[in-house]
Amino acid sequence: MKLQRLLSLVRQAVDDYDLIDDQDHIAVGVSGGKDSLALLYALHELQRFYPKHFTLHAFTVDLGFGIQDFSGIKAFCDGFQVPLTIIPTEIGKIVFETRHESNPCSLCAKMRKGALNLEAKTAGCNKIAYAHHKDDIIETMLLSLMYEGRFYTFPPKIFLDRTELTVIRPLMYVSEADVIGFKNKYQLPVCKNPCPADGHTKREYVKNLTKQLNKENPGIKERLFHAVVSGNIDGWALPGQHSPAAGQDLVGQDLPKASSVTKEEF
Repeated sequence: MKLQRLLSLVRQAVDDYDLIDDQDHIAVGVSGGKDSLALLYALHELQRFYPKHFTLHAFTVDLGFGIQDFSGIKAFCDGFQVPLTIIPTEIGKIVFETRHESNPCSLCAKMRKGALNLEAKTAGCNKIAYAHHKDDIIETMLLSLMYEGRFYTFPPKIFLDRTELTVIRPLMYVSEADVIGFKNKYQLPVCKNPCPADGHTKREYVKNLTKQLNKENPGIKERLFHAVVSGNIDGWALPGQHSPAAGQDLVGQDLPKASSVTKEEF
């Protein structure tokens, strides 16, 4: 994926859901994975021409495993002249040694977000950008349906009352395949995930399931995403309208026909 295409999708998300306002100070959660590095790259480039002025501050949560090298992230941020704050924590120890969590992802995510929110607020940020892409949104919706019995996924933009921070997701129109292509083309310095649970989670199972379904029935991913943006999930209605036009997704492409697919088969 070329930078121009990435910027086009990010800008459309920003414009569609009013993700960025003038004078925003945006915290960017940077784990060192491909998604967060692509997000920081895109937002930095967007600064060059976007009509609203905003600043960036990168934050990396150190989970405390003691094996992660942050030099690549630091060099990446330095190259963009974006300040980086590394937040020291003992989240890894708490989750795996103290609590012995059998399903550690939920607790880890809550603790990481808590640490990031606190530091972002201290640094004077008013928004936090997370690198969730289109596939993440689809997978979260399926996880909620399969394991919680509810139709939910995280919204493009949400205000957090307790911290008075607004969370935004500028990569919401970008597929994981496009992020991988962008990473390879621009040689992003991806850091290895040190988490012992990496690759052995419910999310990984749903990710593989979605890939298989899309392989057997091409177009399923786009139809699932369309179900999200045109459904009744809080936070997904476009400003000024209830839902996108039937048969049209939010990135301007016709959706594959689904006349032979019933609701039960979904």
